[in-house]
Amino acid sequence: MKGNRALLQMLEDRGVETMFGYPGGSVISIYDEIMNSSINHVLVRHEQCAAHMADGYARASGRPGVCMATSGPGATNMITGIGTAYADSTPMLALTGQVGTGSLGLGAFQEVDAYSLLMPITKHNFRVLDVNRLPHAVDEAWKMCQTGRPGPVHIDLPSDQMNSEIDESLLGISYGIKEPREDMSELGTAVQWIKEAQRPVLLIGGGTISANASEEVTRLAELIGAPAVFTLMGLGAMSTEHPLSLGPLGMHGKMCALDTFRNADLVIAIGTKFSDRTFSPHTRFDGACRVVQIDIDATEFDKHKNNDVNLLCDAKKGTAALIDGLSGYRDTHADWNSTYAEYRRRCRCKIDIDLTPIVPQKVIYEINRLIDKDDDMIVTTDVGQNQMWAMHHLHVHRPRQLLSSGSFGTMGFGLPSAIGAKAAKPDSTVLTITGDGGFQMVQQELATSVAEDLPVVIVLLNNGWLGMVKQWQKLFWNKRYSETELGADPDFSKIAEAYGARGMLVEKPGEIADALKTAIDSGETCLLDIHIDPEEDVLPMLPANPNQALVKGRCQY
Repeated sequence: MKGNRALLQMLEDRGVETMFGYPGGSVISIYDEIMNSSINHVLVRHEQCAAHMADGYARASGRPGVCMATSGPGATNMITGIGTAYADSTPMLALTGQVGTGSLGLGAFQEVDAYSLLMPITKHNFRVLDVNRLPHAVDEAWKMCQTGRPGPVHIDLPSDQMNSEIDESLLGISYGIKEPREDMSELGTAVQWIKEAQRPVLLIGGGTISANASEEVTRLAELIGAPAVFTLMGLGAMSTEHPLSLGPLGMHGKMCALDTFRNADLVIAIGTKFSDRTFSPHTRFDGACRVVQIDIDATEFDKHKNNDVNLLCDAKKGTAALIDGLSGYRDTHADWNSTYAEYRRRCRCKIDIDLTPIVPQKVIYEINRLIDKDDDMIVTTDVGQNQMWAMHHLHVHRPRQLLSSGSFGTMGFGLPSAIGAKAAKPDSTVLTITGDGGFQMVQQELATSVAEDLPVVIVLLNNGWLGMVKQWQKLFWNKRYSETELGADPDFSKIAEAYGARGMLVEKPGEIADALKTAIDSGETCLLDIHIDPEEDVLPMLPANPNQALVKGRCQY
C-alpha cells in the first residue's frame, strides 16, 4: 500500500465521511486515490474556504473537520481559515501537500515551509519525512485536535512519501497523547463562594458548547437562581428565551447583560477566556467581585486580576462538580432576582421595525419566526454589523445552532461555513446572514454549493458599505468616511443566478417573510439581496477608548 491510500484508509477508519479541498501537483496522488475512497470530497473554489467549510462542519456536528490543499499557495491560502479555527477552538485536521523530501529547502516549484507558517495557529504540526511515520502523525493529530481544548492540527505531506510503500501493519497501531492536566483542588472554596454570593452571574463561553455542557450550565443557573450572560461563542449553551438568559455581553452586547455583569459580586466563568471584546474597562465588574473560573486551558486563568478560584477541567465536569457540591442549596437573594429581571424587562421594549428603508431588526425578526418553528435550523454569520445584529436579536435555542467567527473576526466566514454545516447536517435548513463586504470575498463558493448539492439560504444585508468600520467612523471619527463605501456593488441576485442558484431582490419589509419561505421551500441555494438602511447602526456600542462614553441605542423589539 502506498502512503496516499494509507492516509485515506486511516481517515475512513476514524469515521471521516466528508473532506473539503482543492487539488494540485503535490497532492495529485492523494486525489487519484479519493476516487476509490468512501470519503465524499467537496471541491471548493478557494482554499481558504476549504478550511472555513471544515470549520463549519465541525461546529455544526461536534466532529473534526478535514481540509486539504496543495503545497505553496494552496497551503498559504488555507492559513486564514486555520487561524479562524484556532482562535475559536474548533477541532480540525488540516492536510497540506509538500514538495518531495529531496527538494525541501531548495526553492522548488510551489515550495513553502507550511510547517513553520502554521505553527503559531495550530495545536501541533507534523511533517511526514518517512512514510512509515504517517500512522503516528494521523493517529496523534486526530486525537489531539479533539482532546482538551480543541483546535486544528496540521500534517504536511511530502509528495515522494505519499507515493512510497508503507508497512501496512503500522496502520492499526494506536499512539498515546498526553492527557490534559486537571486540578479541582479549589472546588470547596468555589462552592463556598457561591453559597456566600448575593449577586451571582454566570458568564458562559464557547468551551461550554465544546464540552457538551449545556444541560449542566442550565441546571446550575436554575439551582442558584443566577442570571447568565454570554460571549458570542457561548450563545446557544442556554436558550435565549430562558428566563435566566440575559443575552450577549461585550462591545455590542445587551444593556441588561452589561448592567447585570457590572453589578455582580460573584462571576462563575465557564469555558470563556475573558477576551477584550467581552471584558473591557466598560464591562469590568467591581473590584470586590469574586470569580470562579472553569476552563480546560490553564493559560486562560488570572487574566482579569480579581479575587478568584480556578477549576482546571472541562466545562461539563467542572459544572457538574459545582452542582454536586451545592446539594441542598436554596436561592436566598430575592432582591438580586428582581433587579436583573427588571434589567431584562427593559431590553424587551417594542420598537417599530416595519420601516422603509428596511431595518435589519425586521430581517432578524422574520428569521426568528422560522427558527421558532424549526429548531433544527442552523444559522451562520459573516463578520461585521450583520454578525452583531444576529448576536443581539437572534433566537438561539440550542448548542451548535449559531456558528460565527469570534476571536479572529474573519470576513468571508459566513457562506463557506454554512456549506460545511450543510454537509454535516444535510437534513437541516442552513441559513447564513452576511453583508455585501464579506460576501464578495467568497461569493465564488456559490458554485460549490450548487455543484455539490449543498443548498443554503444566503440572507445578504446589503447597505452598500463596510458597515462596521463606517459605524466606527461615524461615532468616533467625526464621520470621516475613509474607504468604507462599496462603490460598484453588483446585482447580487443576478450573481446568484449566474452560478445556477436562485436570486431574489428584497426592497420592502413586507417582502421579507415570503422571500424567506420561498427560499427555504425551494430546496435550492438561494440568495436574498435585502437592501437595508445604511444609517442603521449596531447599538449599544462600547468604544475601544475607555475615556469615551458608551453609545446606547434603541432596545430590542
